[in-house]
Amino acid sequence: MKRNLTPAAAVVKSGSRSRTPIAAAVAVMVAGLAFSAQAQEAAADDVATVTVTGVRASLEKSLKQKRNADSVVEVITAEDIGKMPDRNVADAIQRLPGVNTQSSAGGEGGFGENDRVSLRGTSPSLQQTLFNGHAISTGDWFVLNQYGGNVGRSSSFSLLPSELVSSVVVKKSATADLVEGGVSGAIDVITRRPLEFKNQLTAEGSIQAVYNDLSSKTEPQFSGLVNWKNDTNTLGIMLQGFSQKTSVRRDGQEILGYTSITADSAAAKADPSLVGVRVPTFIGASYFTQKKTREGGAFDVEFKPNKDLTLDFNGFYSQLKAPNQNTNFLAAPGNSVRSDRSNLVPTNYTVKNGTLVSATFASNAGEVDNAYRPDAGGETYYLDFNFKYRASKDLTFTGKLGKTHGVGYDRDDVYYQNNVNGGMAYALNGMSPASVSYPGGNISSPQGTGWIGGGESQSVDKELYTQIDGELRLSSGIWDSIKFGARLTDHNRSAEHPYEAGPGKLGFINPGPVWNGTMFPGNYGNNLGGNLPSNYFLYDGQALANWGAVPGNRNVDPAVRHNWKDEFKLQEKTQAVYGMANVAGDNWSGNFGVRAVHTKQTTTVNSSGGPLSTAFGAYSQNTYERSYNDFLPSANIKFDVNRDIVVRAALAKTIARPDYSALGGAVALNDDTISGTKGNVNLNPVRSNNAEVSAEWYFAPKSAVSAGIFYMDLNSIVAQRNVNATYFNTKVGANNLYQITESFNTKGKNKGVELSYQQPVLGDFGILANYTYADGKLNDGSELLNASKNTYNLTAFYEAHGFSARLAYNYRSAYKAGVDRGASQHVDDSSSLAGSLNYKINENFTITFDALNLTNETIKMYAENKEQPRAFYSNGRTFYLGLRGKL
Repeated sequence: MKRNLTPAAAVVKSGSRSRTPIAAAVAVMVAGLAFSAQAQEAAADDVATVTVTGVRASLEKSLKQKRNADSVVEVITAEDIGKMPDRNVADAIQRLPGVNTQSSAGGEGGFGENDRVSLRGTSPSLQQTLFNGHAISTGDWFVLNQYGGNVGRSSSFSLLPSELVSSVVVKKSATADLVEGGVSGAIDVITRRPLEFKNQLTAEGSIQAVYNDLSSKTEPQFSGLVNWKNDTNTLGIMLQGFSQKTSVRRDGQEILGYTSITADSAAAKADPSLVGVRVPTFIGASYFTQKKTREGGAFDVEFKPNKDLTLDFNGFYSQLKAPNQNTNFLAAPGNSVRSDRSNLVPTNYTVKNGTLVSATFASNAGEVDNAYRPDAGGETYYLDFNFKYRASKDLTFTGKLGKTHGVGYDRDDVYYQNNVNGGMAYALNGMSPASVSYPGGNISSPQGTGWIGGGESQSVDKELYTQIDGELRLSSGIWDSIKFGARLTDHNRSAEHPYEAGPGKLGFINPGPVWNGTMFPGNYGNNLGGNLPSNYFLYDGQALANWGAVPGNRNVDPAVRHNWKDEFKLQEKTQAVYGMANVAGDNWSGNFGVRAVHTKQTTTVNSSGGPLSTAFGAYSQNTYERSYNDFLPSANIKFDVNRDIVVRAALAKTIARPDYSALGGAVALNDDTISGTKGNVNLNPVRSNNAEVSAEWYFAPKSAVSAGIFYMDLNSIVAQRNVNATYFNTKVGANNLYQITESFNTKGKNKGVELSYQQPVLGDFGILANYTYADGKLNDGSELLNASKNTYNLTAFYEAHGFSARLAYNYRSAYKAGVDRGASQHVDDSSSLAGSLNYKINENFTITFDALNLTNETIKMYAENKEQPRAFYSNGRTFYLGLRGKL
């Protein structure tokens, strides 16, 4: 049963001394009102207006930018971001046509915060994320995204709070001056500049209480900005800071892959019809908790000594501390039937659609995974210098020079595994959680030690870049101007696994971690559906850490436990030049040009066999080099049919380089599920020929209807396939046949339609709606990764007399997220409902209330079909109550 809590009911339990979010925010507001009265008296005539005021004015500004652009773009401005229930940039832009979001990069399952963004039904790695036109490095906090098969090229938007943003421009059609790297388009996040502010001194800030009804905890969040510029508007300095804490709880059931029953197993010998039938490898009851702290800031110094020269130096830093604990009770049907494991014959079993959907076993080959990660997180920063110089009346130069650095890390984590005794019975229930029981077993208190691990890992992402651009105004006939430029980058990405702990000499002899009697919460799994038990024991995280620190329990010697299989280093150096002509005539304008790019790729991979050796075997380091050239022509044209109707067309050749793990060549193995991933250093970049046509009708102020069709001929898309290969299993000390997911180049197509509508109605109300249909397939008819056929958004807003309100509904149909542990991982149809209320007390202060996931949706995943579920996750509703002020 779902708990239908209203915002007013989202409070901590009776008897707690913690304040409810409402009480906490009321205290803040009282103080704010008192300060507001003093501020008005002292500075009644000095009100700063930094962004557009009001939702309607903001929408009008966004539409104006879209209408005037010579390429196909979508725009969202600061007021849209500030007045929507948007916690990061991904939240802000998910309501634009053609934009999809997801709550994970692939390895960590699903959470309540949007983290990755994709365009037009393609993978997040196929769009380019920019900050003010330059790259930004990323850092992933989850360990499985730091090495192995999930080291992606997409940016983590969880490190980018929306408070820093002036606008976001989603560029769907390519131009020659746009940085290459996005097959489906580019997302350019634009920050504010000091000399753009209206007043000489501006101060802004917000304070919020955030409450999640699943974790039942309230946390504070703060942000602030100070901007100063001199009275001649030649020098400006801006400082921003933020601190955001969130308590996360996720209830889940995870089916960790599927394996096939082999002919040599006892099950197949007893019933030959079982050969090839798919069996869930593990079925887990997963309880995840985390306290996230996101802190950082930005600065910008802008100097304009004269009208012809502007110099700017800016930087950004964001750190996400994400300590977490995950406990997973795992039934193991797959290991129970394996001929090299328990080799049991199931009883009372049912086969449906090629899957063993239910069975009973006399014993369970499962385990309890206890993972405590006290020092997990990520950080990113950039330093950027840019200039604009007007050399003459018709010639202008701009340039950038900078560096960006990101790291995702997991340090000092402890992994401890208990055995699970007794028998085991399970029944899959399609897209509802599976039923699992352990006849004669004990899940309410810890049993013996099964395995011991932990360790340290990190992924480092960094880039140096420099570019210069010139624009010469011609104003001769149809020739408006020409643009030209060059760009150099040096990008490095590494996946590092310095050590993976194993059992020490005393690990199986000493008693396990101290258990203080704690159990899973009594309401565990209530929102998932089904009838899941909650009488599972739960270790305290510090108890796990204490046990792991006892000498002899674990082997943490980095010389012995260095897991070289998971590692790789990749360097990409690029050189690009371009030329582009801007043309215009009566009622039309456009651009055409070509971008030429040279890419040099150097990959260092650890391979089996050689002079080096650890507990994971002998190895050597091998370096592979390759270079390739791309010529990327593009053309865009816009026709102003009349003052209200605009028609556009675009053609372009685009590229996106494959994910780092796909290129890295490393072999990452999971010794429990007998599966793994393998990269390919010889992968070609994703190349595509794109075409699109659209029409926009601006039929009233702040109103528009648009329709467009797009086509992408993906002639070297990266796909995944499963192969079988034999590797040494360090956990059992013997060779095993692993299901390996490897990447390869193939061909595909993606085509679709985008529709959009927005209009103020009934005076103070307004509506925004859009729909995207994307039909993406590989040439053999199989699925294109991350391709949702149907996406739509509906938003209704009201604004009058200082009060504004919005409801935003988002829907995305099912899509294949990838291959994980030897089986496909589809995300089922998903939707979300978010709301916001704002009341403007006066020109200085506004009360804000935001609510996310109001319908408390469950994230559902499945493998090849819906008879093979993969996961069910519940993250709860989240409420924000706060006060925003400006002086």
